[in-house]
Amino acid sequence: MNHIRTLLLASLLLSALLNISTPLLAEEKIVALDRIIAVVDNDVITRSELDERMRLITQQLEKQGTPLPPREALEKQLLERIITDRLQLAFAAQTGLRVDDNQLDKTIERIADQNKLGLTEFRSALENDGISFKKFREDIRREIVLARLREREVDNRVTVSEAEIDNLLTTQTARGAGDDELDLSHILIRVPDQAAPEEVQKLRAKAEDALKKLQGGADFGQVSAGFSDAPNAMEGGKLGWKKLSELPDLFQEPLKALKPGELSPLLRSSNGFHILKVTDRHGNTMPLVVQQTHVRHILVKISEVLSDADAEHRMKDLKERLDNGGNFEELARQYSEDGTANKGGDLGWLSPGDTVPDFEKAMNALQPGKTSEPVRSPFGWHLIQVLERRSQDMSKESARLKARQEIKGRKADEAYQDWLRELRDRAYVEYRLEDKE
Repeated sequence: MNHIRTLLLASLLLSALLNISTPLLAEEKIVALDRIIAVVDNDVITRSELDERMRLITQQLEKQGTPLPPREALEKQLLERIITDRLQLAFAAQTGLRVDDNQLDKTIERIADQNKLGLTEFRSALENDGISFKKFREDIRREIVLARLREREVDNRVTVSEAEIDNLLTTQTARGAGDDELDLSHILIRVPDQAAPEEVQKLRAKAEDALKKLQGGADFGQVSAGFSDAPNAMEGGKLGWKKLSELPDLFQEPLKALKPGELSPLLRSSNGFHILKVTDRHGNTMPLVVQQTHVRHILVKISEVLSDADAEHRMKDLKERLDNGGNFEELARQYSEDGTANKGGDLGWLSPGDTVPDFEKAMNALQPGKTSEPVRSPFGWHLIQVLERRSQDMSKESARLKARQEIKGRKADEAYQDWLRELRDRAYVEYRLEDKE
């Protein structure tokens, strides 16, 4: 009898492993084994990973009211995103880029605060949406790493010359469209470097199919999720408000005549095929008058040698000396750890947004001639003194700043796509999504 029982148990175990239904266990549920759907260098992507990403993105699209694209198309788009993320994360790890738990905790606290929730309430809200807090933490860690990686490898290396700014402003004036702003959405069908003519034609057909669906009234967000290779494909392809001049030259001419709700023709660039939609547009020629503050400060940084509490105590001592007739400029030269120390801590005239929020809030609360209590910011502890205020027309300065940001943003986006292609070209990627389940 024991021999028969042993054979029976072995048979049942084998049947379960092979995912074969067993009459004797008809009432039990057979769980399919996970499987590999892609190999990325020395790493793998599993079916369960893609299914979990599908579940989350489906929830997101449904909350946005975006009709879901066909499941097969959405799966392929998400797999490509996972592969790209996996390559970047591997590169970040190889080059020592990491986010520690302390940095991560502070970021999550800010996210909870932005949602006007305490950390416990925020955690409960996530779990009510079916999102485990542990996974949310790791997803946020991944997003921080990706953002810092792009900043390090691409954004910080992009430079903009004064001549480029002058040329852009001259072009804007000549075209008479420098103030035109457009609310845009974008679909990109990426074409790999050195793609064969047959592959290019296949991708063109895919792009034409997407455009045809849009022209037939399909929801842009749905088509974006099902077709686009752009990083914001799952967010409806939304680019937000962009000045016409900050867009690539390829886009500017077709967009000039488009009215809200209209689509561009299919556009071809070195990256691939593009479709643009104008959601809204307007011009803005109002002068920009802002309140500026002339301010100086003393900064004491926190370090391994000086703790947060010790730094705060030092600043309280300095504040007491100022209250008893101490000279701000002299104390700044002696104690400030900022680059402005040799100028007595003088930061010059600051416009809204020039400093971090904690500093700006304290600065704005001061009357001219007054000095703040110690103020904590990401840079350390400050004593802030307002010297004077003025209203200033910053139209020209603002135009140059926006032009710089526009040029840098455009160059950074192009450089980032080039960098991703290079990263992908160096990698070994094997697809197994089409294998039978």
